Amino acid sequence: MFGSATQHHGIIRKYVIMFGNMFNDIDVVRYNNAGDAVQSIRVPIAYGPKEKFLARLRGDPQLDKDVAIQLPRLAFEITDMAYAPDRGLSKLGINTGIGSNQNSIRKANTPVPYDITFTLYAMFANNEDAVQVIEQILPFFRPEWTHTVKLVPEIADKFDVPTVFTGMSIEDSYDADFQVRRAIIYTLTFTVKGYLFGPTRNKGVIKRTLVDLSANNVVGAPYNTRITLTPGLLANGSPTTNSTASIATSSISANSDYGFAFDSENFFDGIDRHGHS
Repeated sequence: MFGSATQHHGIIRKYVIMFGNMFNDIDVVRYNNAGDAVQSIRVPIAYGPKEKFLARLRGDPQLDKDVAIQLPRLAFEITDMAYAPDRGLSKLGINTGIGSNQNSIRKANTPVPYDITFTLYAMFANNEDAVQVIEQILPFFRPEWTHTVKLVPEIADKFDVPTVFTGMSIEDSYDADFQVRRAIIYTLTFTVKGYLFGPTRNKGVIKRTLVDLSANNVVGAPYNTRITLTPGLLANGSPTTNSTASIATSSISANSDYGFAFDSENFFDGIDRHGHS
């Protein structure tokens, strides 16, 4: 049933990349006794739980291996996802985009809102590094930071996706003997107010619409006026409302910059033209 449309848009992966990119250019500066900057370290960031990195950190208590995990370091992961009914959109809405050919458009139902909880772990060997990094993060969240993201390549719409800062806790793991490396861990939680799309599909383009108007309120009575609506496009690519000056509708694609041409016919002979065009 749900797997009949083998199509996904990689939206959750885009949220992961979006979130990680917010913290991928944080630096820690080391100073000498005179207050001069002597070293600048780019803080690495990776996706994964903090336990993974702490296990690597504590796996070398003698500090005699050639390579040990370096601090400071950032890690993050998705820890929860929940439907957000307060941000629900009309189920009848449609999002459109470029179709597979000039006589079609791409359609998708309105997306489903989900709150995605991200947890960011900031691990440090000393408090000076910790406060430098935290002060580079928190001022940007009041309490949210908003990205504009194109979630589905085939859909033209872009969505504003807020990332809301929801809280922080601090843990100091320095509670053992001198052979255990210290790790000060700041745990920051964020909620990404995102959307998920179902499958998209190609739909044909309606290029001719007929509207019949009648002065008689009786259902099925002969109509007095017929209005024909068609796309209008001049040979030079400019939109037009003149159907006689327009190129053939078969040559107008769904993505053309067309206008709308209205043609009106009046009938006063009382003949029933229902079912005839």
